[in-house]
Amino acid sequence: MTGLGVVFRPQLPPERLRAMARVADEAGLEELWLWEDCFLEGGISAASAALAWTERVRVGVGLLPVPLRNVAVTAMEAATLDRLFPGRAILGVGHGVQDWMGQVGARAESPVTLLREYLEALRALLGGERVSTDGRYVKLDGVALDWPPTRAPEVLTGATGPRTLRLSGEAADGTILTAATAPEGVRRARQLIDEGRKSAGRTGHHRIVVNLHAATGPDADARLRAEIAANGEDPVPEHGVAGDADAVAKAVQRLAEAGADTVILQPTADEPDPEGFVRFVAGEVRPLVP
Repeated sequence: MTGLGVVFRPQLPPERLRAMARVADEAGLEELWLWEDCFLEGGISAASAALAWTERVRVGVGLLPVPLRNVAVTAMEAATLDRLFPGRAILGVGHGVQDWMGQVGARAESPVTLLREYLEALRALLGGERVSTDGRYVKLDGVALDWPPTRAPEVLTGATGPRTLRLSGEAADGTILTAATAPEGVRRARQLIDEGRKSAGRTGHHRIVVNLHAATGPDADARLRAEIAANGEDPVPEHGVAGDADAVAKAVQRLAEAGADTVILQPTADEPDPEGFVRFVAGEVRPLVP
């Protein structure tokens, strides 16, 4: 079955998260995703609150910018969430928006090198290992978690370019793709990820999570077009869907057929009823997605 979720966009004030998280939980939504976009809302603090307010929905952070966070701190945060809420927290890490990283003095000269070192160290720490490494960016001296997860959670990474997609296959457990990814882009991403996995000798399934712009209601088309234009994305039909549950479900299915395991519906920044959007996805779209 294709996984389905919704983004709580940080353009909403933090105090709106509680209501939306509870609606997601009560409506039976599988996954609620959060963003740590600069300089809006903290990913870990928001995720911990959403998990505490709910009972079953999984909460993903997509993504934590690795230049901002020491890998040991990220491992501590991820382990704590997993022990408090077993199996319900999903962690995504990535390069971060380079302009934002520059604003805070954290921009790396080689983002790919940083991400590789970070993923290797993070997965080892979450696996209960004691880690010593002296990389270009990641330096640890006998670091181990006192309270590691009882079972290492999956670590996903955000990726767009070929080098990062191959790296994701080599060093991550899954990949997060942006809402500007059309079905053909998902196919190409899967191919590059598989190349990375093969080069690293990795087997087993690698989860692909794809975001999808979505809008419903009488002004859905106009809001969707404005959203895509504001993001500077190509205004092609595959980069979003506007319409009723059937139209949205068909767009989700196209991404699933291209290789997506989970599709996260991304409402427009000006969505007039975020809680209603969650109910629409869980109650109307979910039954139409195999």
